[in-house]
Amino acid sequence: MTARPAQPLLLQQVQLLEAEGLEPRRSDVLIDQGRLVAIGPQARDQAAACSAIPLAAEALLLAPCLVDPHSYLEDPANGAAESLASLQRSALAAGYGSVALLPRARSWRDRPERLQGLASEGPLEILLWGSFSSGAEGQDLAPHADQLQAGALGLAEDAQCPPLPLLERGLSLAEFAAAPLLLAPRDAALSQGGFVRDGVEALRAGWPTDPAISETLPLQNLLALARRHPQRRLQLMNLSTAEGVALLRACPAAERPEATVCWWHLLADSGKLDPIAEGWRVVPPLGTPGDRAALQQALADGVITAVAVHHEPLDAEEQLLPLDQRRPGVAGHRFVLPSLWQELVVRRGWTVQQLWQVLCFAPARQLGLSAPRLEPDSRRWLLFDPAQRWQASHDPLAPQAANQPLAAELIGQVVASGLSPELWRLPVSPA
Repeated sequence: MTARPAQPLLLQQVQLLEAEGLEPRRSDVLIDQGRLVAIGPQARDQAAACSAIPLAAEALLLAPCLVDPHSYLEDPANGAAESLASLQRSALAAGYGSVALLPRARSWRDRPERLQGLASEGPLEILLWGSFSSGAEGQDLAPHADQLQAGALGLAEDAQCPPLPLLERGLSLAEFAAAPLLLAPRDAALSQGGFVRDGVEALRAGWPTDPAISETLPLQNLLALARRHPQRRLQLMNLSTAEGVALLRACPAAERPEATVCWWHLLADSGKLDPIAEGWRVVPPLGTPGDRAALQQALADGVITAVAVHHEPLDAEEQLLPLDQRRPGVAGHRFVLPSLWQELVVRRGWTVQQLWQVLCFAPARQLGLSAPRLEPDSRRWLLFDPAQRWQASHDPLAPQAANQPLAAELIGQVVASGLSPELWRLPVSPA
């Protein structure tokens, strides 16, 4: 991997996805120092004038950067598992341009002063979720209006639903007005201490199981609250079961809350993972093959809105703990696009537009961002090679986190991004 060339580059006949609702098309594109200069005939004309380097790019895809609607970063300054600097480096190299961080932190981001000082100094757009309750303890409401005024994009809670009386109170007071409220449909008290969903595969492996009711019961309550408060913008975080999908699908489209699914739940299930593989311990827990199929179909149908990375890094020391003693979570923005390309585009026949809808356009809308699009002067583009083979263990732009679930050879890689000068995996050396 080398640094970005100083000379302008003409991508010849690259597959170009410009914006939501547009079909991919073949076009020449002129890039200069990470800036998209021109598209089409103008690119060819200007390339001749500035002595641009031509690059045959028929096998590559040029598209807007991806958007992550929720992930964790608990210690931005000195995190042993992940810091703000390492997160920026790895997320940009994975093709992400925006990452929204949940409020869990060493000092819980539930007050205006705790939302300060985390603005990204680099090109990665860092967005912050404020907290619905103080410390996510479900006892008292956090200062909603003050957090939004301090820059929070909306309010969120941790990995389970707050108590219904507190939810009803917060929704009725409506200090957060039209800002989104992101909640996980999960009741840990109903999980029975399990960390894999009920199913034949989990029983064969001997794992303690978590019944689907730990998701469906709180989901029913959240859907009832969404109907009771239609003017509030309730969003569901990390749907994980076929039963939950069925409940959401039964809602009229006009009343259906936006919902996310973690990328890992689209790839792994209790019948697919090796018993000693990384990635078993996540919240919500992995489901059965039927759960995974239902999640994929709901995403294709628009019942589930967007894919979240839900990056939850652990350091190497914590990762050495036994499976039932360590904190749950998987890490790694860099696996999402190549893995989902193989699973959804190659194996399931999705189109490029469908994949970008759930990884880019819908998450941006969910976070209240401007619609991503490729246009002159923009740096918010990525170049993806679907056939590039690479080893995760040999990636110099990898995150610090020790709990990365995919270590074998992967197919498909972001080879350049306008936001990352150090990312350049193309056969063109600096001038």
